Amino acid sequence: MVDGVAAVVNTNVITYGQIREMLMFRQRALGDSVETDAARAKMKESQDAALKDLIDRQLIIDEFKSQGFQIPEYVVDDRINTVIRQEFGGDRTAFVRTLRAQGFSLSRFREIEKEKIIIQAMRQRAVRSDFVISPDKVEAYYRKNVSSYSTPEEVRLSMIVLRAGDEASDNPVEAKRTMAEEIRKKLADGADFAGMAQMYSDDSTGELGGDWGWIDRKTLNEQLNNAAFALKPGELSDIIQIGDSFYIMRVEARKAATTKPLSELREEIGKKLFEEERVRLQEHWLDGLRKKAFVKIY
Repeated sequence: MVDGVAAVVNTNVITYGQIREMLMFRQRALGDSVETDAARAKMKESQDAALKDLIDRQLIIDEFKSQGFQIPEYVVDDRINTVIRQEFGGDRTAFVRTLRAQGFSLSRFREIEKEKIIIQAMRQRAVRSDFVISPDKVEAYYRKNVSSYSTPEEVRLSMIVLRAGDEASDNPVEAKRTMAEEIRKKLADGADFAGMAQMYSDDSTGELGGDWGWIDRKTLNEQLNNAAFALKPGELSDIIQIGDSFYIMRVEARKAATTKPLSELREEIGKKLFEEERVRLQEHWLDGLRKKAFVKIY
């Protein structure tokens, strides 16, 4: 592919080759798939995100240089030796061979790792980490998002569904009602619900013995929900008619709605809000770098 200028940041050029380098593994995965409009849109989205990231990285590196900072070479050596030790069992030859297979030279890998160290150090320097998330903020977040920490009331439901079809009857709906009444009477007398469902139910769960598993109040329509959640465990519903269909339900078990208390979530929410605030402060710092820099995207 022909390389070209994707953007200019101050006096530095960002090329399409750098974008491809950042997206190397993702591009390879997409390149093996069928090229569709969705795949092309996903690739464009990934390229745009990579370009933004490269611009921000260059802004941070320029700020690092303008401040006259330096990264000792032994720090980069330590980073590379850690990679070799942790990911290649200390085998430097295997490390270099893998780099070459991925299209990297050792010098380019060293440059990338050095940039990572610079960016990490500058982000940490720019954003203080001694700020505290107040208990009031934690409580306000909990109140606003309490539904995320709640489990709705549920019932374990079994159901037989009878639908009027092309029965040889002058009144197929009435014929189905009569069948439903007979089935319910047998169930009330102790017949096996699963066996009756497998034999008579017109629903796709019939093969499973009418087992709908655990459901909440959003699973069925209002009429069926009201009937199901009014039942006690082991209790059989009356015959419910909706249109030309008849329903017989039995609740096997119930789970009450639960909400985790704030006391169990305070630390988790505090960490989440701390990270969100850290990201916000870093983005504010980056906005400042963008405003005082020359950035042109082609």
